[in-house]
Amino acid sequence: MTAAERPVDEADRRNRAAQQFWSVVVGAPAIISVLRLVVEAGGELQTTLLLAANVNPVNLVAAFVSTASRVVSGAMMALFAISAVLTVSVDNDQRRWARRGPPLLVRWMRVVPVWFLIVTLLVAVVTWKILYLPLLLPAIAATAQLRTRTPDEHRTAGESPDGRRTNRLTLFGLLLIGYYGLLAPTLAEAAVTGEWFVALILGAPPLLALVVTGPVLPGTVHLLVATGQLTVMIALAWTSYSVATAPVLPSTVTTVGVPGGETEHIRGSVIAVDDASVAILQEQGGVRYVPTDDVDAQVLCPSEADLPRYRLWVHGFHVEDSLLQALGREVRPVTPVDAVCRATASVR
Repeated sequence: MTAAERPVDEADRRNRAAQQFWSVVVGAPAIISVLRLVVEAGGELQTTLLLAANVNPVNLVAAFVSTASRVVSGAMMALFAISAVLTVSVDNDQRRWARRGPPLLVRWMRVVPVWFLIVTLLVAVVTWKILYLPLLLPAIAATAQLRTRTPDEHRTAGESPDGRRTNRLTLFGLLLIGYYGLLAPTLAEAAVTGEWFVALILGAPPLLALVVTGPVLPGTVHLLVATGQLTVMIALAWTSYSVATAPVLPSTVTTVGVPGGETEHIRGSVIAVDDASVAILQEQGGVRYVPTDDVDAQVLCPSEADLPRYRLWVHGFHVEDSLLQALGREVRPVTPVDAVCRATASVR
């Protein structure tokens, strides 16, 4: 291979990597959105067609964004962090990768625009639960390759390498003191109540951020490539599963009058309503058509995943709320869960 051909090959690699990356970013959500209807319908063809005919595409996109944004942004942040470590590791050992070319994740990382990284980070900040926001610290440190010491410290006028490292250590130390000072009440309460998982998630990521940057040892780059690509594949598969199994329609309890003056509570999702009947996708499967005149009331019910597990707060914000949810609860406080929801949820 001549020297004139190498830039052409490199440009071709970047072009292919860009096409592959954006194909995944754009195509995967569209495919998963269709799969969501299949899963929601319980795999039944006729029910799937009924959902496809009645679920507005705008509502489908809104449901995808509201339920999948935190999962997708989490997978993307993991992808960026692993790819960034691989990139600096490959650049640090270019002689071994000169012939075969950089790994796929490295090629993807080199074509990702900065604005896309920033947008993904902002989506994660506003949609992740406050409990998991500290995990962004090691992800940001790995993606931006923030470290307490650079690989090559060159002398600059009036400043020694040791002085520059001291300044970095001082800055990181102040940030750690501020972080743990901010979360000290929550960490103490978690320790007192025995919520060690919460204490670990809130306390460990800042320390992990100090050791996740690259490059890794040259002999372990190939192992990192294999494990990194496998981790990304598992993360994408988990993301696809989580998004595909997320509900498309809101969960409701419909109270229906039955002969004899009694009432029946139907838990499920309302698909369509017209003058003759109400189509309800039952939680236990199957579509039920109820005469519109027989419907007495409907109640919107939270899913079991929305119910809080911890009684811990971070300066007035519940640890299981996202920043968007916390802001929304300040505007419109959460109403108590209707007794009908609890009663029907307990019946299986």
